[in-house]
Amino acid sequence: MIQIQHFCRTLLDIFHAKAQKPKTQRRKILIFNTLRLCENFASLREIKMSSSVLLPTITILSESAVAVTFGETIDLETHRKTLTFRDRVLARPIPGLISVSPAYASVTVFFDPRKVRDAMRGSYPDPYSFSPATAVRDFMEDILNINALYDNNANKTAPEPIDIPVCYDGPDLSEVAERLNTTVGEIIRLHSDPVYTVFMNGFLPGFPYLGPLPAALELPRRDSPRLRVPPGSVAIAGRQTGIYPQASPGGWHLIGSTDFELFDPQKEPPARLRPGMRVRFKPR
Repeated sequence: MIQIQHFCRTLLDIFHAKAQKPKTQRRKILIFNTLRLCENFASLREIKMSSSVLLPTITILSESAVAVTFGETIDLETHRKTLTFRDRVLARPIPGLISVSPAYASVTVFFDPRKVRDAMRGSYPDPYSFSPATAVRDFMEDILNINALYDNNANKTAPEPIDIPVCYDGPDLSEVAERLNTTVGEIIRLHSDPVYTVFMNGFLPGFPYLGPLPAALELPRRDSPRLRVPPGSVAIAGRQTGIYPQASPGGWHLIGSTDFELFDPQKEPPARLRPGMRVRFKPR
């Protein structure tokens, strides 16, 4: 261990010296991650190898969308990074920005490539010598503040949870209890005890992906999806729970129902629950 400490402290000296020289953002991130690992080893602190030490990746999805990925798992720590980055993008909006969509472990930025090209004309001698998506990717690198990524908004006050009344009368409730070798009452208790985070909206307008669901309730999706799930159905699948805002096909296990309004296109914003909000189910 002493040899490892000495080696890491030597690396620290080298990288601190190199960090003083001009570098591209990618190399700065690489240097930062190396410093972070070495400092943990040198101080004999345990390093948890998880998505928290993964290098964020930036991917061009199309001519009008760029995604930044912070990990590969569904967890609150990684999701906080997506929200931090979303806030930073919105604080410094690019020309032609259309929307910023956080998901479990990534953020996708949608933009109008024509407006990006027009705004960048003064930065490039030939406006057609660059791709608007490449320019946006470079801008994402510029605002990818390292300290914000690893701070995770740890000191930020969590929003008060929104209470959603639920009637636990779903057609799959008894089957779920049987498959998990427990009682209906215990299923209701396990589902209604936690405060869930809204990770993202998707699948249907206003459909909230909530989690993490207690491990004791984890089940794979149904083998045979339903052709029609009633609106307001409260469902579970994997380590997630959610509410169907409209009638649609669906493969999750239906354990309850609510009349809580999730989506109204006449309101702004139309989705009642949005990423970062917190939810608590109240049995009735």
